[in-house]
Amino acid sequence: MTTTPTALLAMGPGIADRLFTPVQRARLTALVDTDPALVAHRLTGPTPEVARALARAELLITCWGAPPLTADVLAAAPRLRAVVHAAGSVKHHITRACWERGIQVTSAAGANALPVAEYTLAAILFAGKNVLPAARRYRELRVPHDWRAELAEHGNYRRCVGIVGASRIGRRVIELLRPFDLDVLLFDPYVDAGAAARLGAEKVELAELCARSRIVSVHAPELPATRHLIGAAQLAAMADGATLINTSRGSLIDGEALLPELVSGRLNAVLDVTEPEVPSAGSPLYDLPNVLLTPHVAGSLGDEIHRLADFALEEIARYAQGLPFADPVTPQDLARMA
Repeated sequence: MTTTPTALLAMGPGIADRLFTPVQRARLTALVDTDPALVAHRLTGPTPEVARALARAELLITCWGAPPLTADVLAAAPRLRAVVHAAGSVKHHITRACWERGIQVTSAAGANALPVAEYTLAAILFAGKNVLPAARRYRELRVPHDWRAELAEHGNYRRCVGIVGASRIGRRVIELLRPFDLDVLLFDPYVDAGAAARLGAEKVELAELCARSRIVSVHAPELPATRHLIGAAQLAAMADGATLINTSRGSLIDGEALLPELVSGRLNAVLDVTEPEVPSAGSPLYDLPNVLLTPHVAGSLGDEIHRLADFALEEIARYAQGLPFADPVTPQDLARMA
């Protein structure tokens, strides 16, 4: 039986205005009892209006910048039963107190994986063709040139691509690579050879992946065990001219070990994330000709965030009908999620 749960939006300033289209906002108000104009940017010491809405909310709809759901916040939300997160990671706001309370959680991580995988696919294909360096050199030469001879070692036929991590994004990248004549390797300690083959990849250890792949793309979660997963030894194993792509988290790559490899020109990189998140103004990464540095834009942005809203609305509809979430998050999942 369909019910109309009470809900409160909780996310960073300005996010809700961009998240929902007018049509999506109308559907939201049809599904839940909420004031879409009331958005909680903080839940500790909230305004009187937010405090009243929190006290009666059965459902919390969150996105980027959501405030942490601490034990004190939960004590002020006695009716809260579920959190629908219209973004990827829930680690920043879902606390142990939420799990102890038995609150149901769902995340749009799967929906957010799609644009990241698309960005990665473009980066892989461009790297295989050596497009960015070729474009720069063309701009410098501005005369007829034997490009076939210069780019004889490049191309996307039987090129070996290594995927580090069979995360949602890593799996989607492998799926997107299927139509192309590429050999795909996979490193993930949680995936066996049979499962890797079913995905469309060959399971190998990380050292072998780095040694064999002309392009290495990182998609593992940010965990203590994955910090500097790609370090000096892994970088040294990569062939001259190979490309490293990172759309995961900056901490997965040892930046101090990577920089000399890039400055020397031995390796190329496509970096959408770094550590720190924004490199210092004097960082060589901004100017190196063999580095494509982007400001963490691989994930959902622009009209892509409406896909996250659609996911959230579908999950809200399921909850209102008394159905389980289609993509729930559990405490066990967090050990393998970004």
